[in-house]
Amino acid sequence: MTVKKKHAFSRGILQPDEYMEPRCLLCEYPGSDTSVISIPQQRIIEKLDEYMSRRDYAGAQRHLLYWLEEAIAGGDRRGELLVRGELIGHFRKTMQEEKGMEQISRALELIPLLHFENTVSAATAYVNAATACQAFNRPERALALFEQARTIYENHPQTRPELLGGLYNNMALTLTSLGRYEEAYALYDKAMQQMSQVRGGVLEQAITCLNRADTLSADVGMEEAEKEISIYLDQAWELLNDPDVVHDGYYAFVCEKCAPSFSYYGYFLAAQECSRRAEKIYERA
Repeated sequence: MTVKKKHAFSRGILQPDEYMEPRCLLCEYPGSDTSVISIPQQRIIEKLDEYMSRRDYAGAQRHLLYWLEEAIAGGDRRGELLVRGELIGHFRKTMQEEKGMEQISRALELIPLLHFENTVSAATAYVNAATACQAFNRPERALALFEQARTIYENHPQTRPELLGGLYNNMALTLTSLGRYEEAYALYDKAMQQMSQVRGGVLEQAITCLNRADTLSADVGMEEAEKEISIYLDQAWELLNDPDVVHDGYYAFVCEKCAPSFSYYGYFLAAQECSRRAEKIYERA
């Protein structure tokens, strides 16, 4: 049986402190120009979050394409990498495969130009690209990118737990699609352990529980794994109801994406409540 749902919900995009690698004045890339006009990265992210909190995907796309042009015009390759990373995520969410793959190619070309090959920034870009490839049904390409990211993340002192957690969770989905179930289970365990160290990491843990249920269903069949699947669904629901979780736009996004999985496995009340909570948050936004 194939996996019914995919839950690659970790944001997986480059955050300002991830792509702004320490600048070495003695090792600029060839042809670099110190008069680069930088785009306002933090403001761009904040405005994008506003669009996404309203589910205004068209507005988000216009916003990103505008700042992509500004980054290119100003010679801001770091800013360009940020925006292309966001566009990869946007085109993944809206299932625009051709545009998404184009952004992946462009983003990966920037990494050697910026001398970022062994940085956390590069690993995060690889994860973002891999997650999109998996969504576009290109698991072999996705796995190769995840492996590149894993090599960097697991050996870099600046890798934060949430980055590893997102990598392991999404990589496990790809391994599931390739029928490599035991490897997927091991990565789910790693993802849960990493996210236990993160404040607010319970949402990602809930996603991992649902992903693991899908892997079990694909591995041995829903009937054979019914009891164990129920354990993971109950755990996911408990995590979504953690009293310390902030009910913000990301919570709405997670609830909206978890609802179909609960429904698929017969947890109809949980599915309805997830949808209700998501709608309430979006209406408030």
